[in-house]
Amino acid sequence: MAIEQLTMPQLGESVTEGTISKWLVSVGDKVNKYDPIAEVMTDKVNAEIPSSFTGVIKEIIANEGETLPVGAVICTIEVEGEGTAAEAKQEEAPKAEETKGAAAQAPKKADRANKGRYSPAVLRLAQEHNIDLEQVQGTGLGGRITRKDLLKLIESGNIPKAGGQPAASSQPAPQPTPVQEAPKAEPAAVPKQAATSVPVHAGDIEIPVTPVRKAIATNMLRSKHEAPHAWTMVEVDVTNLVAYRDSIKDEFKKREGFNLTYFAFFVKAVAQALKEFPQINSMWAGDKIVQKKDINISIAVATDDALFVPVIKHADEKSIKGIAREIAELAAKARAGRLRPEDMQGGTFTVNNTGSFGSVQSMGIINYPQAAILQVESIVKRPVVKDGMIAIRDMVNLCLSLDHRVLDGLICGRFLARVKEILENVSKDNTPIY
Repeated sequence: MAIEQLTMPQLGESVTEGTISKWLVSVGDKVNKYDPIAEVMTDKVNAEIPSSFTGVIKEIIANEGETLPVGAVICTIEVEGEGTAAEAKQEEAPKAEETKGAAAQAPKKADRANKGRYSPAVLRLAQEHNIDLEQVQGTGLGGRITRKDLLKLIESGNIPKAGGQPAASSQPAPQPTPVQEAPKAEPAAVPKQAATSVPVHAGDIEIPVTPVRKAIATNMLRSKHEAPHAWTMVEVDVTNLVAYRDSIKDEFKKREGFNLTYFAFFVKAVAQALKEFPQINSMWAGDKIVQKKDINISIAVATDDALFVPVIKHADEKSIKGIAREIAELAAKARAGRLRPEDMQGGTFTVNNTGSFGSVQSMGIINYPQAAILQVESIVKRPVVKDGMIAIRDMVNLCLSLDHRVLDGLICGRFLARVKEILENVSKDNTPIY
């Protein structure tokens, strides 16, 4: 028997800690490898932690509600085996007196050590597709198995099962070239405010600040403190869009099983305009501006007590139907607490559907470090002058907040004008849904 430790994993970029919201096992329970053992809440997502071993829960160290740093031990598990992991590594260690090839084998040993460290995304894919991770050759740093390694295996159909032959490669896995991040200027220190003393009287309710709410507060303060916000607005006549969508929404729902929302048309128009005005799809990086190649649209999804910003990847390559599907799926995940770290990463521009709760004009806070955020307000019927006559039209305001370090009014005005043009020309003839 061997006692192994399970630690708090890193559930996403820049995540440094997690809170145990619920234990799914008790001391003495038998668990299989990849079985979920606890629910963890971070400042980005709620997720389940899978077991890295098959065995019996020996001790639960972290309590429900306790916040621990990444790498902290949360529980121990008794594993059937020939010895501890440390003993196994000791047996594998090459002796100094052995053959002259021992030095060449040392890097391989390090590879094996890192290979055994699996991210939650890798563990989930392995469980879903019954992949024996011991037989997978990783291409990550130190031989670590990455999500891309598993996706490549799944696409090829050459999935190594337990007891089978290891996944082989005709050539050694290439070591990845380290990606050098753009240097970031030291941000001006965000002023830390002393805790405000607020008197609490009988009947008042004190609500603890959750990690998600704390992260929202920190990010919003940083964005407003660092990025010089400016904003601009245009009115858009979406009468034709409303008529077109309303004429096909019922048939679409029957065929596809999800709603064709107005929001999908707006996201598609923004993605198309970003492709034509790539300067808007940029980020501030201290001594340079990084213009992003991929167009990944972040969409704001509100729950009763938090705001999540999942991402529609490569939105410019998707149809209106594809965007509508992703909006429905991501919103459902957010409200059910099932968003994964990868659902929240990589956004380059944010579109916020503030019109869903009746807003007609607002200034959004930029989703740092992006350079802009677009508020899509409520569609309302208003009298407007058209062709010299007053007519009742469906109108919507589009409000763009911008980081004035990255963007100027001229380029933002042209971008909004293009979004307006696309939306005002939506029709059956020139706006395919599929």
